Amino acid sequence: MRILIACDKFKGSLSAQEACEALRDGLASADPSSDLIVCPVADGGEGFAEAMVLARGGRWHCCESLDALGNPVNVRYGMVSNEEGGEEAIIEMAEASGLHRIPTGSRDVLRSSSLGTGLMIRNAVQQGARRILLGIGGSATNDGGVGMLAGLGVKFLDDRGRELEPLPTSLKSLGEVDTTGMMEIPLIEVACDVKNPLLGTNGATMVYGPQKGAAGEDLHILEEGLTRLVEITGLEMLAETPGAGAAGGLGFGLLGFAGARLRDGFGMVAEALKLPDLVASSDVVVTGEGSIDAQTFQGKAPGGVARLAREQRKKVIAVGGRVDSACRKQDAFDRILSLETFEVGEEQSMLRGGELLRGLGVELREVLRRLCE
Repeated sequence: MRILIACDKFKGSLSAQEACEALRDGLASADPSSDLIVCPVADGGEGFAEAMVLARGGRWHCCESLDALGNPVNVRYGMVSNEEGGEEAIIEMAEASGLHRIPTGSRDVLRSSSLGTGLMIRNAVQQGARRILLGIGGSATNDGGVGMLAGLGVKFLDDRGRELEPLPTSLKSLGEVDTTGMMEIPLIEVACDVKNPLLGTNGATMVYGPQKGAAGEDLHILEEGLTRLVEITGLEMLAETPGAGAAGGLGFGLLGFAGARLRDGFGMVAEALKLPDLVASSDVVVTGEGSIDAQTFQGKAPGGVARLAREQRKKVIAVGGRVDSACRKQDAFDRILSLETFEVGEEQSMLRGGELLRGLGVELREVLRRLCE
């Protein structure tokens, strides 16, 4: 039996590669005769760059940048050669501007900027990148992309021509956007897994602001600032584009000023991995991530893997650190297994993720036997 193991990360516990290998080791110990194929996957969030660099045989480049609160950080991005001999950079916004970099008690979305992401793009262009693949999941920001644009040389001015800090709190005073100093940048293809517009009840602020620590008056200030940004730029139509609200409005900034192209993040990774071919050549597909919940089916990698498996009439099993009970009632997966069955508690489950996944891999062999009878 050929089994494809295509898991995403178990956030805070295991990388996608580590999760896949743990399941493989458990399965192999239970049935050494199985043909096990490991293929770590990702969507446009954390893990995007690692999956793409691994799939395309790239290398890592390190540079200095800033986190969302302006603190210096060391970051890395991938560089790969394309078929035309040019260099492509693979960047994760979260590497610099990610929520995971900011301790819970220090999070302040009103003072958070995507400047660090802009500095990463600048560095990649200076290193010779002729195309940029940018994953924008996991952000700590809600600045409409003004920080990122400032990193590329754009200036934001008030009504008297004074330069403003590229922060959400400055946008209410915005009078002009000066792009004369913006560096020339290549095509940016954005791995974007959400379809939210910039503004409104389904926009960046109201949907994702609370996840970044915004509440009450903060939400009003953020929405007011983004509304002002749209008014001054005259880009009302772009603000309504699905994905404009991604990453706190970074999608809007990329569309409006960088001529970027938004693409499905999981689709980009699946294409690079030749995942449809791997699914086609397998008998059973195993996928998973830290949490199997409603978001799994809204652009997340395991949902995408399940869709590919279903299209090719393959059996598919999901493995999660935790599983929302409502997900057990849907038919995307033939079976769903959870680390919760070990009853060790969330903290221990995170600390012992590899060990528990290996144990689940052993149990998985019996599940596969019954499923394929």
